[in-house]
Amino acid sequence: MFRKNHKHRQPALISAIHNLPERQRERLEQSWAGTFYREFFSRIDEAAFAVLYLEQPSRPNVPVNVLVGLEAMKSGFGWSDEELYENFLYNLQVRYALGYDQLGEGEFEIRTLYYFRQRLGMYNIEKGVNLLEKAFENITDKQIVDLKVRTGMQRMDSTQVASNIMDASRLHLLVEAIQRLHRIVSEEEKKELAEWFVPYTKDASRHYAYRVKGKEATAEHIQKVGEALFAILQRLQPAYEQEPVYQVVKRLLDENFHLSEKVLRAKQNQELPAGSLQSLDDLEATYRTKSNAHYKGYVANLTETCDPENGLQLITKVQVAANNTEDAQLLNDALSNLIERTDLETMVTDGAYPSDKNDEDLRKQGVQLIQTGIRGTKPDPQRFNLADFQITQDEQGQPLCVTCPAGQSALVTKGKTTGYFARFQAEVCANCPFQLNQRCRAKPQLRDPRYFIDFTLQEFRVAQRRRDYIAHKQADHNLRAAVEATVRSVKHPFPAGKLPVRGKFRITCMMVTSAMFVNLRRIWRFKTQNANNDQENTPDLFSFGSNLVQKLWLELFPRCLLLNFTGFLQ
Repeated sequence: MFRKNHKHRQPALISAIHNLPERQRERLEQSWAGTFYREFFSRIDEAAFAVLYLEQPSRPNVPVNVLVGLEAMKSGFGWSDEELYENFLYNLQVRYALGYDQLGEGEFEIRTLYYFRQRLGMYNIEKGVNLLEKAFENITDKQIVDLKVRTGMQRMDSTQVASNIMDASRLHLLVEAIQRLHRIVSEEEKKELAEWFVPYTKDASRHYAYRVKGKEATAEHIQKVGEALFAILQRLQPAYEQEPVYQVVKRLLDENFHLSEKVLRAKQNQELPAGSLQSLDDLEATYRTKSNAHYKGYVANLTETCDPENGLQLITKVQVAANNTEDAQLLNDALSNLIERTDLETMVTDGAYPSDKNDEDLRKQGVQLIQTGIRGTKPDPQRFNLADFQITQDEQGQPLCVTCPAGQSALVTKGKTTGYFARFQAEVCANCPFQLNQRCRAKPQLRDPRYFIDFTLQEFRVAQRRRDYIAHKQADHNLRAAVEATVRSVKHPFPAGKLPVRGKFRITCMMVTSAMFVNLRRIWRFKTQNANNDQENTPDLFSFGSNLVQKLWLELFPRCLLLNFTGFLQ
């Protein structure tokens, strides 16, 4: 039965916290634990998690805000579950952050945390809603309002993250698949299929794959293992077709082999799709090659505020997807949520995020996209690019008028098939210095003396992005660069970017809670710095009006001393 946790709002008069010396208690309140309690723990909307519990009378749940807080600490500190539980039991800072005044209060078994994660996962499967992600957005929105963080300018970047799977080759996976099937069949079936099982169950799958050397030998073994796997699946289909292990192995066979007229042929490596199975334990992990590096797992996309006037920048959105997802798709998926929750006006990204669809959606929503890099061939610096022409557009995003670098304007006309064109006055262009040195792209036509320029809608949009990029490049600072440090901060608790969990849902939960803790640390540093500045600027008797005090002191002290000395002599 669901019950909210209000006890932390009524601290006990006698507790371990109040028994601390005053200086230690103040230090505890000003530490990360105090900020965690005020800025995160107290903002958790427990009612949103009520759907995970039965409505009928039963034993009350362990406080939801405690469980969510522990999930944030696990990701923020990079703790294992055992380390998390030990700190919950005996670490005074952790207990203070979770609203407990003394040790021993609120004790529960660690399996309660496992059940909570299981319920979160089941709800995500049934409803398609990640309650931890919703909690992060809700808490962040409250922090933005209370701390007066401007959200008009935001930046975005993606990074590769790996789940807790081994880096297995195709041969390794195929042999492991046979061994998984061997574990679920009966003893009679093992004897019946011994011809196919025995060669691949004598040793660990990784040892089998390690002993095979060379590309030709590996290809030969992949073919043999595939034939054995096909034969085993054919035999086990009637009894095991609905078993999860059977279905996973069947998918692995289908992705790695061609089957025609009962003839099995192994696919070449380049024939395998990026979404093919990379692990028998993580069915959603995918494969991607980026900048000559190979990744197996997922891509995480982070969005944060970047207004230069902000004293504090906060992460506003966390996304996790298969790592073969394009950055442009991630921006498209996040756009509506960011516009609904924040005052987004300008998005700063690298060159991988724009697309025709994003250009149109951003224009409709009134959001400007600034790239810090443009994909494609760099323009010739000796000749004008379309971005050097100023092109105005109507409300539908169609070009209306184009102005050349020399200042001459011409109306834009839509072509009969595709694209747009404009014609400039011949007498003006003929005497233009840019035409004389052959820098301008406008050229006269055979039948029409006017100078002609044409472009497609896609070229027009690229030119608009290039103009915004050049304007941003000439600014005093690069707004996008700092987001890379944010990416590192979120991934820092996980060595080499490898998370200790598997599956898209659990990866998402850990990345979201890690971002929660990054925001918390930023708020803590921001408030600590402001408190120190206030303390330095607080006047006391000898600092306030110091010049006046010094003058009075220098004048009055000698007189008082003289009067006292005279009285002493009398």
